[in-house]
Amino acid sequence: MNSSPQPKIGDFSQAQQERLFHIDFKLRFLGAVNRNDLVNRFGIKAAAATRDISLYKELAPKNLIYDTKAKTYIEADQFKPLFDYQEGQALSALCYGLGDDHVSSNLPLITTEAPTQLNFPNLDVLAEITKAIHQKRALKVDYRSLSSGLSQREIVPFALVDNGHRWHVRAFDRKRKTFTDFVINRIAKPKLLNTEITKHETKENDIQWNRIVEMHIVPHPNLKHPETIETEYSMVNGMLKIQVRAAVVGYVLRHWNIDCSEQHILSGPENHLWLRNRQTLYGVENLVIAPGYEPEPNEIN
Repeated sequence: MNSSPQPKIGDFSQAQQERLFHIDFKLRFLGAVNRNDLVNRFGIKAAAATRDISLYKELAPKNLIYDTKAKTYIEADQFKPLFDYQEGQALSALCYGLGDDHVSSNLPLITTEAPTQLNFPNLDVLAEITKAIHQKRALKVDYRSLSSGLSQREIVPFALVDNGHRWHVRAFDRKRKTFTDFVINRIAKPKLLNTEITKHETKENDIQWNRIVEMHIVPHPNLKHPETIETEYSMVNGMLKIQVRAAVVGYVLRHWNIDCSEQHILSGPENHLWLRNRQTLYGVENLVIAPGYEPEPNEIN
């Protein structure tokens, strides 16, 4: 007698997979889920929610048990998630709500506070930028810089960049004939252009964007208990190795207050990290904002 093969996540429709993910997420991060969670989130009938939970039980019978007193399903001791989770997505769901549709409440799943964002990109400006990126078109913009004030530019954008403090767009600047970052909230009156984009204006020719820099980050030598930082950053053998684009290296160093001086000279309470392989910074352009950075004599033109 042939038994039916065990169903897999990929066997189901996208809508079913989203509901199964919802069940899995709530069990993993909140420890409980019930029919009303699905009814309220997806606008389905209670009977359909019951079927979804039954399907989840079929896929992962050891993940949940029914609490008859609370009338809800709770996480079992043997729980193993059915889905892979990215850390940023999980935190975003916990802080801002699970789901990206317009009709859901998008309420936090737990009490959170993230008071670090001073501004957000203007959505009308952002929309024109993202259209230009998607359609591979140039933009005419008014731009305010600290050095030259208000000027008009033609840019060829290809990526958004979050530096931890504000959002930029990476683009070719036709005025300066170079690739650079533009602060989105300094852009006004964006207008899509139909001008031809030449090869030297495309992402493939942005050397700083395409170069990958490997940074070896260790606890700052001035720390009394470096093992605390090793644990906090999940370092392996006392080191955190990260690979980032040369175009964003300065942002990473600044955002995490990574001392990149050769002799780890910074001693502020915010300096928990030190860049051990400083030589990896050779040729990186946006280091003026990097903590403790001083160019080597052979790097000065």
